[in-house]
Amino acid sequence: MSNSAPATIEDVARLAEVSIATVSRAIHMPDKVAKSTRQRVNQAIAITGYTTNAMARSLRMGRSNMILVLAPDIGDPNFSSILIGLENEARAHGYGVLIGHTQNDPERGLEYLKFLSSSQAAGMVLFTGHQPFGHQVVSERLPPSVAVFEPVFDSATPYVGVDDQAGGRKAAEHLLSYGHRRIAFIGDSKTRLGHQRRRKGYDLAMDAARIPANQRMVLDGDGTIESGRLAVEQLFMRDTLPTAFCCVNDATALGVINGLSARGYDLPRDFSVIGFDDVPQATYVKPALTTIRQPRSAIGRQAMALLLQNLGQTGSEHREILILPDLIVRGSVSEPARR
Repeated sequence: MSNSAPATIEDVARLAEVSIATVSRAIHMPDKVAKSTRQRVNQAIAITGYTTNAMARSLRMGRSNMILVLAPDIGDPNFSSILIGLENEARAHGYGVLIGHTQNDPERGLEYLKFLSSSQAAGMVLFTGHQPFGHQVVSERLPPSVAVFEPVFDSATPYVGVDDQAGGRKAAEHLLSYGHRRIAFIGDSKTRLGHQRRRKGYDLAMDAARIPANQRMVLDGDGTIESGRLAVEQLFMRDTLPTAFCCVNDATALGVINGLSARGYDLPRDFSVIGFDDVPQATYVKPALTTIRQPRSAIGRQAMALLLQNLGQTGSEHREILILPDLIVRGSVSEPARR
């Protein structure tokens, strides 16, 4: 096939050896097509470049069917699973997804905003926890947007994510059920709303257990492995140590485990650790990490469904769709050591 000739749906059908109607169903209603047929159609689309050409035609007609996803860190283990949910839902309704990797760089944010202002995106999904830097300068009105993974501070942007408060409470209650009373919360934040909600859940569980606020150990952190390791060093400068660590996310928990292991402690005999997110690395660390699992694909699907519902509306009410997380029990929590 010539590179200069745009591929047609007939080309895809011919290559996949199916009807044109089947190709259309595979693109717009993939759940109604057998998996083996869907795979043949997808392979034919990839070979012919039909999807790309279809998107280009829609842009030439002045109608965008692209959704821009702005993410500060595409290497975050949570990103790919949420993206799968976003993309599957978008594709089922005839939309494509473009990824804008901002790396927290305002200049990159401005570049993507110029793309938005030229009407090349119908909507936007924010992983960043804030509106794009400089959006007031580039455009008077942003396209319909929805936030995932991190709520947007001081904004009417709808949000779809895990119920952070319920998850934080569930994590602390799990530690309390094993008899822990000196439980440190690692990863409090003044800038990340999701982390604040997880801390609130921890406090609610400690309140219910009648543990006074002055007996709780709360340390700030930025959600990185290094912040978890640093928290261990800070706590070992104190007279009273916790028996358990309730961590704001799995990366922090991995840092705590590394810090304790470097000091020669045996986990969970000496200390218990619980995380939040259930990233793939949680199963490989020793001991395997007990954690709170984010329903990432479900978050992606519901976020895209909400965004597509809001397309074409002049304004969308501020909504939050919070999905309850699950407790995943592995090997990093046990009863407190008797010292």
